[in-house]
Amino acid sequence: MDCIQISNLRCYGYTGFLPEEQVLGQWWELDLTLWVDLAAAGKSDRIEDTLDYRGAIESIQNIIKTQKYALIERLAEVIAEELLNSDRLERVRVRLTKPAAPIPDFSGRITVDITRPQEPEEII
Repeated sequence: MDCIQISNLRCYGYTGFLPEEQVLGQWWELDLTLWVDLAAAGKSDRIEDTLDYRGAIESIQNIIKTQKYALIERLAEVIAEELLNSDRLERVRVRLTKPAAPIPDFSGRITVDITRPQEPEEII
């Protein structure tokens, strides 16, 4: 299956369980895998035949910058849902990382990694 990968997208946002995280904000890092059929674009060399990832990046940046959630899991889910609004996407993987979690004596990173399929159409 074909895919587009976007790596190391960094954005400043206000999601976090602690009240100060939603006021002061913090950096977020994001890696995406977007499963999409690239065969037509590979033959035509036309942007109209693929997923224009510039729009995906802009949408993600807007969500991270403007939305506030308590949990990183919710932010990852909202990003996946937004990306799956594109009819071209078959599946999306969102790896969302909090590189500086405010946890005493912890210098690691927290990452949530979710994969969501395009919802199948309801059969009537």
